Amino acid sequence: MSDTIRHRYVTVNGVRLHVAEQGRGPLVLLLHGFPESWYSWRHQIGALSAAGYRVVAPDQRGYARSEQPAAVESYTLLHLAGDVIALITALDEEDAVLVGHDWGAPVAWVTAMLRPDMVRAVAGLSVPPVLPGGMTPPSVTRERYGDGFYQVGFQEPGIADAALARDPAATFRRLLFGASGDSPTTVRPGPWIVPDGGTLLDLMPEPERLPDWLTADDIDAFVTDYAGHGARAFTGGLDWYRNIERDWELLAAFRGRRITVPALYIGGDRDMVLGLRGAEATLALVEQAAPLLRRGVILPGCGHWTQQERPDEVGRELLDFLAGLSGTH
Repeated sequence: MSDTIRHRYVTVNGVRLHVAEQGRGPLVLLLHGFPESWYSWRHQIGALSAAGYRVVAPDQRGYARSEQPAAVESYTLLHLAGDVIALITALDEEDAVLVGHDWGAPVAWVTAMLRPDMVRAVAGLSVPPVLPGGMTPPSVTRERYGDGFYQVGFQEPGIADAALARDPAATFRRLLFGASGDSPTTVRPGPWIVPDGGTLLDLMPEPERLPDWLTADDIDAFVTDYAGHGARAFTGGLDWYRNIERDWELLAAFRGRRITVPALYIGGDRDMVLGLRGAEATLALVEQAAPLLRRGVILPGCGHWTQQERPDEVGRELLDFLAGLSGTH
């Protein structure tokens, strides 16, 4: 087993993806969310590879060091699931366990739903499986939460893009702290409602100091990963949100289909995502969509950035889950 993380590029479906890789053994793909990169999994890569797994964490299309297709329509869940399947093949593997956080979770859940022949098992952090389209569409969230709901605001090209790219270091500091369990705003988590004329950053002031799980070097790592895209640093990730409605149209044929491989869910009780439904309803949703759910875990005091805020607990849950898969598929 290699003791260091190897970085390289793999082209899948015509898109050049940066991947971080370590270890040998059964393949585990770690899929990050918004606005992150492979670096979100810095704690889990070593822990899982040391336990005997081949761990690969890509920057997904449009993010960080990976290529950013220009067309908004290039970021549907069918494209993203296609990238996962193509990556498994490009790595000369027959199947993989998928672990996804935030947006990476819908990619993992939907890929598992579509291709159980190539997904041995699936774990989702923060975002539960909302099948078949991955996330609740803006037509529903606008009705439920109003025009100020942040995902509704993300639909307008250019505005959030410019606000987030203006000062990437401040963007990462504010978002990573503001959505974490250390922020005073997450004591009673609820939907992020942006004031008229504002952006998501208006809800997340600059922290007086970084929490213990996040360092200045971590912020620098994210900023460096995103530096190559300039003013469009966050546009690729935002374009994922701009396809949510389209995802429901494209995946309509799979309505009623469930996830038929072993599953794990981990969330935090101070995560805005859980605040939208409540922990009990969130776990019920996971159980309905993934009947082979092995375990549903709610971490007390944890906010949105599950594997960064609670690396040890997440690592233990993933290792227990993986150890229980012997003989699966």
